[in-house]
Amino acid sequence: MSRHASRRRLTLVSLAGVGALSAAGLSLLPSLASAAPCPDVEVVFARGTGEAPGLGITGTPLVKDIKSALPGKNVSSYAVDYAANFSQTSAGPGATDMTDRVVSTAANCAGTSFVLGGYSQGGSVTDIALGIPTRLGTGRTIPAKLAGRVKAVVVFGNPLRLSGRTIASAGDVFGPKAKEFCNTGDPVCGNGRNGAAHLTYHVNGSVEQGARFAVERIGRG
Repeated sequence: MSRHASRRRLTLVSLAGVGALSAAGLSLLPSLASAAPCPDVEVVFARGTGEAPGLGITGTPLVKDIKSALPGKNVSSYAVDYAANFSQTSAGPGATDMTDRVVSTAANCAGTSFVLGGYSQGGSVTDIALGIPTRLGTGRTIPAKLAGRVKAVVVFGNPLRLSGRTIASAGDVFGPKAKEFCNTGDPVCGNGRNGAAHLTYHVNGSVEQGARFAVERIGRG
């Protein structure tokens, strides 16, 4: 092979190598672009019975209000993935999903703090995740080593009250961090007979109060 042909071959090999490296680099771009930065705060919320998947009628405004009150922080949200079925048998699996989300996010984001909460059956999801026994099943609970990173707990219409208990009375770890709302007459949490009372937390100021409580707790560090 001539010296000229040899140089030409080396040039082609080099260019092919560069092309391969460039292609590999480009293949990484989508994953890099999709990797969101770690939030300062993540709100993990469980919707109520029968609501469509998502944060629900109370979780959606709660997240919005927390974000608005913390303009200097990156606030994300996660809607607990569970059935929210009318048979009330999905709270345990919901608690497991809530716990798994906190554990995985905490492992990947050392500086992220959490606000946990739920509405109606979502309140039971939260109870179980916090390690509070209920009649609606069992699931994985928040590890003790992560308890300090849960800055606030906000629940609406929590069935736990029907047993004469609250998150505040159930333990010293999460009790001081909890804000609980139960409207007068709400049959789900207060043994009342006014079904409409269970549907007004997002319009009667409860959500705003819950958000202010969470923001205050976050501010304490």
